[in-house]
Amino acid sequence: MKLLHFADLHLDAPFAWASPEAARLRRRNRRQALTRILQLATAEECDAILAAGDLFELDRVRPDTLEFLRSVFADVEIPTYVAPGNHDWLSPRSPYRTIRWSPNVHIFAEDALQPVTLRDGLTLWGAAHLAPANTANFFAGFRPDRGGIHVAVVHASERTALPWQETGKQPHAPFEAAELEEGGLSHAFLGHYHVPRDAKRHTYPGNPDPLEFGEAGERGAVLVTLSADGAVDRERRSVAVSEVHDLTVNLRGAAHAEEVADAVSLALAGVAGFVRVTLAGEVAASLDLELGELRRLGAHLDGLLIRVGDISSGYDLAEIEREASVRGQFARSSSGIEDPDLRRRVLLTGLRALEGRGDLEVA
Repeated sequence: MKLLHFADLHLDAPFAWASPEAARLRRRNRRQALTRILQLATAEECDAILAAGDLFELDRVRPDTLEFLRSVFADVEIPTYVAPGNHDWLSPRSPYRTIRWSPNVHIFAEDALQPVTLRDGLTLWGAAHLAPANTANFFAGFRPDRGGIHVAVVHASERTALPWQETGKQPHAPFEAAELEEGGLSHAFLGHYHVPRDAKRHTYPGNPDPLEFGEAGERGAVLVTLSADGAVDRERRSVAVSEVHDLTVNLRGAAHAEEVADAVSLALAGVAGFVRVTLAGEVAASLDLELGELRRLGAHLDGLLIRVGDISSGYDLAEIEREASVRGQFARSSSGIEDPDLRRRVLLTGLRALEGRGDLEVA
């Protein structure tokens, strides 16, 4: 039997860092990624599609997006099994309850594993988050009430192999991998962690289209061939539409704005899509960083975010402390700050302010 497994699409995610136009493009890209997923399922003649939660953002999803979802799932006709997660949780007024989905769409609606027969001797178990937090372990004490091969699709946090705090994520429906075998499950197709992982008895596909800068790993949808004995053969397929880059630009020795602009322009040459640039390096005290001006260098990109990273200034702080001046007095008055990093940031911010500069942000 051939399955297609995906999760964590997050339709209508806010992308608060981006301009309104760039955020709209990122959201449109997510729809295009879902279209690619469904086209892949059709081309590969999959027997079923498994959506392991966070298909959309419940508190932001728009009626237009929901109609898009209803329509594309109906068009694909392949049986589709949805296990709502903590972002698209099954509230009493959830679109999962209020929309008339096509007959090929099955939405798990209980917070305990419920069975669906995929074929004789093969049962799919699924469950839903009924709240945005504090969902209990779906697998604790689970035992199937029938024979054959058993697999599961849920949105859950495996506790032993992946970090609980991946990109600030909290654990939801936490479980341990050993519970799958104890519960008689051959495999669990999971969502929640955005880092892809292929373990012996469970799979995280990763988010199919990039959500954050700095994401790594082969994300996408997972084609699964499920053998009669419950063994799985997995193949990841890229379905991403967004192109996302995370660049660090070293400004070592830069003394004026034009040198910074040249360094950033060089880094952006030949790059497309959405880019985050982190500025780093030791620069001259004379340098006045104008981040607004630098953002104009990304006119050819879908979106550009520029941030100040590990930048140090060329101020001779010991010399300044000896000055009989306002800034000397300011430097001496900061000596009571015990944390050296905090003192450095206070000093740099104050010295820049005394010079009337606008680049007061200090990493």
